[in-house]
Amino acid sequence: MTSVSPIRVLVALSFIVGGAILASLLSQSGQQLMVVIGTGAIALFTILQDPPAAPLPDPASIDRQRKQILDQGRWEAYREMIDPITDPILLVQNARVAAANPAAVKVLGTHILGEDVRIAIRHPAAADRLANPDAIHSGEPILLVGVGSTDQRWELRIHALQDGLKLVQLSDRSSHHAAERMRTDFVANASHELRTPLAAIKGFLETLEDPKAGKDDATRTRFLKIMYDEADRMQRLIEDLMSLSRIEAEKFELPSDEIDLRDLVSEARDFYINSRGKKEMDIQVTLPTDIPRIYGDRAQLAQVVNNLLSNAFKYGKKGAPVRITVAPNRTGTMLYLSVSDEGDGIAPEHIPRLTERFYRVDKGRSKSIGGTGLGLAIVKHISERHGGRMEITSEVGKGTTVSVQLPIASKTPSGKDIASISG
Repeated sequence: MTSVSPIRVLVALSFIVGGAILASLLSQSGQQLMVVIGTGAIALFTILQDPPAAPLPDPASIDRQRKQILDQGRWEAYREMIDPITDPILLVQNARVAAANPAAVKVLGTHILGEDVRIAIRHPAAADRLANPDAIHSGEPILLVGVGSTDQRWELRIHALQDGLKLVQLSDRSSHHAAERMRTDFVANASHELRTPLAAIKGFLETLEDPKAGKDDATRTRFLKIMYDEADRMQRLIEDLMSLSRIEAEKFELPSDEIDLRDLVSEARDFYINSRGKKEMDIQVTLPTDIPRIYGDRAQLAQVVNNLLSNAFKYGKKGAPVRITVAPNRTGTMLYLSVSDEGDGIAPEHIPRLTERFYRVDKGRSKSIGGTGLGLAIVKHISERHGGRMEITSEVGKGTTVSVQLPIASKTPSGKDIASISG
């Protein structure tokens, strides 16, 4: 074995590796010496360093770096999991927002990262549970109103994870709340609309029980007419309610029968002339020479034409004609049916709400002319069931036009060559 001259050792570190002792020595001259001490031999390796090797890192620093790497990997894994989720998700640690997916940033803002969670979600029902480290979280929903906007409704759920981490999930329940409110309003409005004529009928019946009123022929005739009108109004309302129910039940079933819209328009025109006392000049119909057929439910499309005509006569100017126009669009894929009146028109703020059930621009006038408040709602639902859409345009003082677009079944004309019908 080669002899080694004595060296003054400044630093000595040793480790046991595989039954041998591995030692690292740092000499005064800057040499780093590696010594392996086995069972019967000593091996000495000299590593010349220029400049001298840095001292070994502090074990505590190594632990901190290892923990930092592990934490970084864990947060990356969390972000990969929550980012694709469409519901807003927050990860909360020590009452601060440690991570948020894009959906949460969109609703709550970019400032929430690193923010106190009670500031990120400003709601008293959630504040204590979010910030309290000792709170027990069962995952039961907490209803939040006004987070994001005043009209929004959210369900907040908190799930406890490891290391004191909390996962906060927000589920948007605004559409469910709106649907529930519409259902409640619908039931309330329907009940009110049915109760009003029923109360009138009952009141007049009680009046006719009086022998004096019952013997007066003029009074009895007038009361019986009012009762008949109220019963007729109630019957129309019930029929409209049943129509809406049927349309809702069939809304996912596309009709497959080929319908000639010319026939439905002619039938509706004849009905108003022969049964409702209208003159031929009161209804002007314009049709193309070749009219394509559409796929549809004949009874429902007849109801569309009748509802549009009924509305036009109710709200149009007395003596002014109602115009019905049927024409394909430019691409030949849809067929337009429009009904126009020359009435008072409708202010722009009312137009978006005209298809709401029981919505009326002038409640007093609508009731006096026998409207149920469901006519346009029915037209809208039938149009959508047929894969079409409904549009309303109006100008105050000039009149209103309601149009329905319906998909064309084929470009084969119906074979009739009448271009227009007018009085």
